[in-house]
Amino acid sequence: MNYRHLTPSMSLLLAFEAAARHESYTRAAVELSLTQSAVSRQVQALEQQLGLTLFRREGRQVQLTDVGRLYQREMSEALGRIRSATLQAMAFQSGGGTLRLATLPTFGSKWLLPRLHGFYKSHPGMLIHINSRIDAIDFDTSGIDAAIVVGTTDLPGLISHRLHAEELALIISPEAAQAHGDWTPERIGELMLLNVANNPNVWGDWFSHHHLPHRLMRLGPSFELTSHLIQAVRAGIGIGLVPRILVADELACSELISLGQPFASQRSYYLTYPPRNEMLPSLVAFRGWLLGEI
Repeated sequence: MNYRHLTPSMSLLLAFEAAARHESYTRAAVELSLTQSAVSRQVQALEQQLGLTLFRREGRQVQLTDVGRLYQREMSEALGRIRSATLQAMAFQSGGGTLRLATLPTFGSKWLLPRLHGFYKSHPGMLIHINSRIDAIDFDTSGIDAAIVVGTTDLPGLISHRLHAEELALIISPEAAQAHGDWTPERIGELMLLNVANNPNVWGDWFSHHHLPHRLMRLGPSFELTSHLIQAVRAGIGIGLVPRILVADELACSELISLGQPFASQRSYYLTYPPRNEMLPSLVAFRGWLLGEI
């Protein structure tokens, strides 16, 4: 077998990968700063070289064939490794490096950012670009190197480092706390219960922990961001169960009151990334700092 035949030029592969990801020659052309006809010619040249039909053409629309989808999946991962290797080499040469980190918005603003100066003090040549993400990360297409996420298990196909178990505090505003007497679980269960959209079962877990019937739950508004729920509690709208590390400052200065003992969640925080990024110098440095800090 001629290995050159099995190794198409990078220009053909980049054109195919972009066209496959968008399923559009036009959007691929915009991304690659080429004309639509140039992308089409490069994809056709790749198909001729491989002897495969990678796209079905229906008028002006293109769709991946089954073999095209298989080739895209493998090619996207391979190109990701090439880009990662290039970044590692550049970072090694410069003695610095850049890490593109996705993190949960409230964890980023309340825990990570107030401590990040310590990382820069120890690694002055490195930069951490922070992206706020709630949904799952596609490391092949997002350009993200690593992510801090919350969940119940490691993510398949990724390297995960468990940072800490989630411990939830039941928070209420000082004014609301003073307006009522004894705080028993039954009394708490009668109040407006606020929750975060990505953890919809948290109050069910709390009610089960305290042996309270779920039919008594008064579920209130749901929030996409934990920071918005915290503000709603401060405004006296209701009570919430939030990670204790995200309200440590508010509890310390009595801007919020915690009722009862912290409640152990089923979830944990993880630092996670694809195996190809494991030795990225900026990630090695950040990982060591984060695991030591937390």
